Amino acid sequence: MILEELLAQQTFKGKFAVIPGGSKGMGKATAKLFVRLGGNICIIARDTNVLKETQEECNKLKAEDSQFIEIITCDATDMDKLKPLLTNVIKKHKVPDFLFNFVGFAYVQYLEKLTLDDFKRNMNGNYYGQLVPTLILLPYFMEAKNGYITFTSSVLGFLAIMGYATYVPSKYAIFGLAEILRHELMPYNIKVSVLFPVDTDTPGLAEENKLKPPECAMISQTGTVMKAEEVAEIFIKNILEERFEILPGEAAIQLKTMRENPDETRGVLDSLYKRARRKTKKKI
Repeated sequence: MILEELLAQQTFKGKFAVIPGGSKGMGKATAKLFVRLGGNICIIARDTNVLKETQEECNKLKAEDSQFIEIITCDATDMDKLKPLLTNVIKKHKVPDFLFNFVGFAYVQYLEKLTLDDFKRNMNGNYYGQLVPTLILLPYFMEAKNGYITFTSSVLGFLAIMGYATYVPSKYAIFGLAEILRHELMPYNIKVSVLFPVDTDTPGLAEENKLKPPECAMISQTGTVMKAEEVAEIFIKNILEERFEILPGEAAIQLKTMRENPDETRGVLDSLYKRARRKTKKKI
């Protein structure tokens, strides 16, 4: 179905999605699209001001006055604080139909400049920031024998380039989490999907680009950059088709190539790295 048809049908009328990380970037674009399609949302993020701005934007997109846009100011990694806040929203409204996990960030740096705390911080945000909301909602989904959970990995969740030593392991971990939950939750009729976005024009990418080592920046420039709204549309269409792996843009061919010709893929990445080192006058 094309987007116009989905809008005309109000595809998510009466449905409710919880969206951790929904105040910016791909999460925000998805939240806005879900509302346009008739749905109700609860966005979780740490910055109250940004949350309120997103809430206002979403309220203007409602197809009906009865739609609700809730916000929760909380760190998604904090189980003790988030659980009662999310429980209150569920009591006020209903058990969500969807959990769209978009929490995450990248810290890009040369390996030798990283500390153990850098690795812990990226794993905490990218992995536990998606695991905690999932663990909170799982009992509701399992009791209802219904629900849909999505995770956000990355193309760097199945391949790797230099500079992302703290980020890549966390995104591989998200892929693994999605795989095991997809399998184990089958008896409960709970669907699971994992999104593998390429570089996307978001505030997060802008911050990444400020920190990227020159070689990393050169390698990144060989790929395309998608708009957050483009990723959101592909995401929603794939959710409706219940696809496990959601692969926007070049991600589909990259995953296919990595699975069928891993040595060739690594060879291409190695060549790009060597070329970048030569341009920065560094030997490899």
